[in-house]
Amino acid sequence: MRDILLIALFAALGATGAGLLGAVALRLLRRRSLTTSIAVVASVAVGAMLAGTLAVAWAMFLSSHDLTVVTTVVAMAAVVSLATALLLGRWVVARSRELAVAARSFGDGGDFAAPAVPATAELEALSRELATTSARLAESRDRERALETSRRELVAWISHDLRTPLAGLRAMSEALEDGVAADPDRYLRQIRTEVERLNGMVGDLFELSRIHVGALALSPSRMSLYDLVGDALAGADPLARELGVRLVGDQVDPVPVEVDGKEMSRVLGNLLVNAIRRTPADGTVAVTAERSPEGVVLSVTDGCGGIPEEDLPRVFDTGWRGTHARTPPAGAGLGLAIVRGIVEAHKGRAAVRNIPGGCRFEVTLPAVEG
Repeated sequence: MRDILLIALFAALGATGAGLLGAVALRLLRRRSLTTSIAVVASVAVGAMLAGTLAVAWAMFLSSHDLTVVTTVVAMAAVVSLATALLLGRWVVARSRELAVAARSFGDGGDFAAPAVPATAELEALSRELATTSARLAESRDRERALETSRRELVAWISHDLRTPLAGLRAMSEALEDGVAADPDRYLRQIRTEVERLNGMVGDLFELSRIHVGALALSPSRMSLYDLVGDALAGADPLARELGVRLVGDQVDPVPVEVDGKEMSRVLGNLLVNAIRRTPADGTVAVTAERSPEGVVLSVTDGCGGIPEEDLPRVFDTGWRGTHARTPPAGAGLGLAIVRGIVEAHKGRAAVRNIPGGCRFEVTLPAVEG
């Protein structure tokens, strides 16, 4: 037992010396290639074995022949170990370079394509993470392009919509200033109308900017949808009468909701005005409210004739204004974007779908007990 302990002690001392030298070498070569580090690790393993063997041989006074045999065996093992380490290092480095080239491709705006040659488990995991990141970047680029397109369209439409009333205001003010207006009172009434229109557009832009920057402060309170819808119908009734459109709201359940009354009144007002303006004379705009498994569903149905299927995903986009089956509105296409922003701020969602003869806008809000 004592001899075994001595052998273990001498072997440990020799291996420790080799290990310390290997640690110093790894620290000095830490910025070099992975192949170098693997070769150092293999050398440390063989060197530790050789050092331990030599220490034991010296302590046990082995013959020179036995020491030569042991040294030759260890040397052969060192050659094979170093060759294997170099091959492994070169293979890992090659896979790393392929991964770096693939990563550089999606960093330049392309899509990440994982190397075809299999790699280690760690490199494979890194490849999967890069593929996931590439997909997220592609989605972000798509969203950015869509937002940029939306912003450009919004600027173009706002510029167009502002130019018309401003030109009219300028012409009427010049006519009044020169004293050539045949009916000054009519000009003043028209100026007031145009100013109110501009004020509404500016108000919509301000509301939309608050929604986009997350500065829409809500003051929710418990109220009945029946009262909320009743007030909205009363506010939209004059416009409906002027355009010959019937308003129907007899399918509204008195279900409670926790909402900001002012903001939700704006949502209903925008939806009703949007529906009334696009429904032909003698048409009907219906409002319903009911419970559903998903919450409380508030819907506004019009008789616009339907929305082209390709336009349905863009209805709530900022600046979207319908074409084809829908008559272009007088505003800048901000009303429905404001609707979606306010509804989402209430943890709800807004949707639209076609129905026979028109379309149905749905606002789903979280239900409350009661």
